[in-house]
Amino acid sequence: MTTRSCIAACAALLLIAGPAAAHTPQQPPHQLYAEGDLKLESGEVIRDFAISYVTHGTLNAQKSNVILMVTAISGNHHRLDFMIGPGKALDTDKYFVICTDAIANGLSTSPSNSTLQPRMAFPKFAIRDMVESQVRLLKEKLGIDHVVAVIGPSMGGMQTLQWGVSHPDMMDALVAIVPLAKTPAWNVAVLAASRKAIMADAAWKGGNYDTPPEQGIRVWRDIVTLLAARTPDMYAAQFKNGLDVLPWMEQQETAALKAFDANDWIYQTLAYEQHDVGTTPGFNGDTARALASIKAKTLILTGTKDLLNPEFEPIEMGKNIPDVTMKTISPGSVTGHASAAGLFPADVEFLNREVGAFLDGVAEGGKRFHYDARAPKGRTY
Repeated sequence: MTTRSCIAACAALLLIAGPAAAHTPQQPPHQLYAEGDLKLESGEVIRDFAISYVTHGTLNAQKSNVILMVTAISGNHHRLDFMIGPGKALDTDKYFVICTDAIANGLSTSPSNSTLQPRMAFPKFAIRDMVESQVRLLKEKLGIDHVVAVIGPSMGGMQTLQWGVSHPDMMDALVAIVPLAKTPAWNVAVLAASRKAIMADAAWKGGNYDTPPEQGIRVWRDIVTLLAARTPDMYAAQFKNGLDVLPWMEQQETAALKAFDANDWIYQTLAYEQHDVGTTPGFNGDTARALASIKAKTLILTGTKDLLNPEFEPIEMGKNIPDVTMKTISPGSVTGHASAAGLFPADVEFLNREVGAFLDGVAEGGKRFHYDARAPKGRTY
């Protein structure tokens, strides 16, 4: 398949969250863990918080074969389905893969589904609060206090690096795909513009809308997924005549209306744009020093011409991580932020190959699964 035909075939699927298909009966069941009140870094509390998740594969007796997946902004536990399964990077013949839903993604407790703190009464939260909700799931519900790896794309990559800073002894490896360690001004501008588009729509009604604020969501779709999450090269390959993009944009906007909650987006963007691993308690705003505290083997994967999470930020900041490998997804291709979306065969093949090989190295081809990851290395069972 040519680059042009591949892009045309996949274009209708492109969301910021990637090709997260609807859940089917053949897939692992949704699960909810009711954590009770979730105290936030700010001191506020999300009342009656529940985290949504699914699991793939089998947990071994030593609970030493766990991989935690954390999701992108507006994404869900399907976000890396293209990397999960026998023979794929997150090989379910080897690993027990826990795929979580982030605060305010509409499945875990969110402005859209909270009965006690609905809509704009929901407390503001941070990326670190997402991480702590996942820590509680692992420890309290599943009895797991160490994992082989934490992996995530985009905002999931941000959570992944935060995991390494906040809980450096809880994992052997980190796989951060198109991430950020500290959100740069460009990204803040994109997210702020997307919020303004929604909030300027009179139908938003201060967050108390009866029906989706359609015009605001259409402009949101244009700003984030049709501009920042794509590249000019992708448009050049897809449209020989530039004006042909206009009806396609309208189709994309219309598709978003059925799968998007405006308030959930607003809340997740506020967490996203304020993120900096350097503001983790104990680092006094020093992003480089926070990254230098990471103990896990780390793989950072970036997309060429990423216009949402600019590649210069993770490439430069990642140099502070002691044991880091940095790679460009599908060198020679120009799919930007969408390189992590599972839309393009070359990107899918690259991610499965490179992440799979990295994890095999970390897990010593599965040999580590005969050890208790919580015990001193070398203690066999």
